[in-house]
Amino acid sequence: MREKPKQQVRVWAMLCHLSALLAWILVLFLVFIGIPLYLPLNLLAPLIIWRCQKAKYPWIDFQGKESLNFQISLTFYTFIFIVISLFFVLTSFSLAVTTNSKINEVQLTLDSLLIVLTSLISLMLILQLFLVIFAAIKAYNGEHYRYPLTIRVLR
Repeated sequence: MREKPKQQVRVWAMLCHLSALLAWILVLFLVFIGIPLYLPLNLLAPLIIWRCQKAKYPWIDFQGKESLNFQISLTFYTFIFIVISLFFVLTSFSLAVTTNSKINEVQLTLDSLLIVLTSLISLMLILQLFLVIFAAIKAYNGEHYRYPLTIRVLR
């Protein structure tokens, strides 16, 4: 049976997960106030914690890799989502222009597309919130947890 890590180590492991969540909140705040900036800030804080603490404690090494792998995967999925969204917006707009649609039809198409995209983004954020908090609790309790749908970049 595995030995439970000390509390200080478990707190650092928990911070590997929660720091990424705080970075996502910062990015959303920047977008909300009108700064269209998407930087992978969600990778920076867990990377710093992992790099500074991984040599001392194997538990932080494991949890840091897990957190970073999930955040890298999430960043990749977000980038793919943005590219697909832009493709749909440009396609629907060009289709509306080339078919000489009325302004109301173009606006209705773009508004419905915006509602769908906003719903998908909200769903992804809620899912990430749940998974990160769940992983942080597991890390603090000294239990092993692997994120689902994660690309294992760091091994």
